[in-house]
Amino acid sequence: MKVFLICITTACGRIGPGNLGSLKDRRHLEDMRMSTDASILGAGTLREGDPEMRGVGGIIPENRIRAIITMSGKIPIEGQRLFQLGPPPVVFTSRDQAPSLGEALGHKARVVSLPEGTHGLSISAAISEMGRMGARTVLIEGGAMLNYSALSEGVVDEIYLTIAPKLSGDEGAASLADGPGHLGVPLLPLDLLEYHVEDTGEVFLRYRVKYLGKCINRN
Repeated sequence: MKVFLICITTACGRIGPGNLGSLKDRRHLEDMRMSTDASILGAGTLREGDPEMRGVGGIIPENRIRAIITMSGKIPIEGQRLFQLGPPPVVFTSRDQAPSLGEALGHKARVVSLPEGTHGLSISAAISEMGRMGARTVLIEGGAMLNYSALSEGVVDEIYLTIAPKLSGDEGAASLADGPGHLGVPLLPLDLLEYHVEDTGEVFLRYRVKYLGKCINRN
């Protein structure tokens, strides 16, 4: 299994508010979706917008897994296009919330319960479940808590990061990965694999994650 994390941040490391990227960054995301077997989003991303996880040309491949992960089980359902268009998505939730969420979603989604991990639900278990569903490559699309959990569990192989030529300065805004402690000792090192700069001012970076610190729990 190969796991990629994709994200766009401001030059000060924030992932919001609003749409930070250009059409070129959007195409980059869509290309990554089309070249992977599955995507997973945190519930916060679903609450903030109406994501469908479409690929190039607005395509929603019939055999591609679209997944949401929610510890609380509290996600918007009515009016969300994710539950109306394309194949039913997978919704990962806690064992306690799975029965009621399954009843609320009905045929609109496949609900799968997960054990708890180091920080919230086990991302490693979610990745394994998608592997059993046929995925060989998974794209993690955020947000900050999901990214942190995935990195803390050591499941991310590569990070695709776009830096937008914008500043936030909001000390309360989410960053690429937000959690309760260091991801490494004290930092999680990355190997730069490639980069390029677009005429939009955006910098596209690709890193390999190096799990060397004792804080990492790779299952």
